Amino acid sequence: MPIPEDVTGEEIDKDVRQELQSLPKTLAEDVAKNLVMVARLIDEDPEGAYGYSRVALRLASRVAAVREAAGFAAYATQKYSEALAEFRAARRMTGNVDLWPVMADCERGLGRPEKTLDMAGAPEVHKLDKAGQVEMRLVAAGARRDMDQLDAAIVTLQSPELASNSVQPWTARLRYAYADALLAAGREGEAREWFAKAVEADKDGSTDASDRLAEMDGVEFVDALVEHEDEDVASGHESDEAPQDASTVADPAVVEDSEDIDVDEDIDTDEDVDTDEGDEDDDTDVEDRTDVEGDAEVEGDKD
Repeated sequence: MPIPEDVTGEEIDKDVRQELQSLPKTLAEDVAKNLVMVARLIDEDPEGAYGYSRVALRLASRVAAVREAAGFAAYATQKYSEALAEFRAARRMTGNVDLWPVMADCERGLGRPEKTLDMAGAPEVHKLDKAGQVEMRLVAAGARRDMDQLDAAIVTLQSPELASNSVQPWTARLRYAYADALLAAGREGEAREWFAKAVEADKDGSTDASDRLAEMDGVEFVDALVEHEDEDVASGHESDEAPQDASTVADPAVVEDSEDIDVDEDIDTDEDVDTDEGDEDDDTDVEDRTDVEGDAEVEGDKD
């Protein structure tokens, strides 16, 4: 696949660059450029990112960073079986548990929420950093909703991270998931309150909390230009200008931290559940499903 001239390969993270040092210099440069393209396209053009990830994978399948990038590209295109296989490979190479939540979410995507919940109670969860543990809560809550266990989904998200007024990178998504779960359970008053809290924390627009809040308040957004055109049509107004004769057309060449928020109860989703590490290497031939994405949700009483 073509690589834009402005891509040098130097844009990649220094840790990834260090991994690529095990490759011949020219090969390492080619792999780095493809990884840069994966990162550049994965949000706006997932299929394009997937294509570049496959090139990198053909060139350097024994590099953990390449397997991880291939996993995220497959995940972004909802190829969950393929993504899970790549994440497992990367984890075997590094021994790192950081990919545990997204691996669990792949299980959701493959229609196995029970397996997701098993992973949510596995010892690996205790090894995750705070951000990883919050992500695991979101995934576990999503699995509960997949199983029509709304109350359990709400309780799963109740946590010190949800109760805190401190704004962290995960705060907006956590509050949004909680609000959405409350709304699904018919608790509209509490849901509105938490959508509003999500808006407060969502400085970069990572959720559509503001739209959801406006919808609950009955606010309708109207395109002023379209509305004006509709009014003109309704009143019978038409342009006074006659169509131009082709001979008269000009030549185109000329022309954060404080009080805690009380929630009813807290649930420990890190409770150990026996898991068989061998399961990680099971074949995952289940067809892809299109409803995962980490839309996990949760519940608790309002302040």
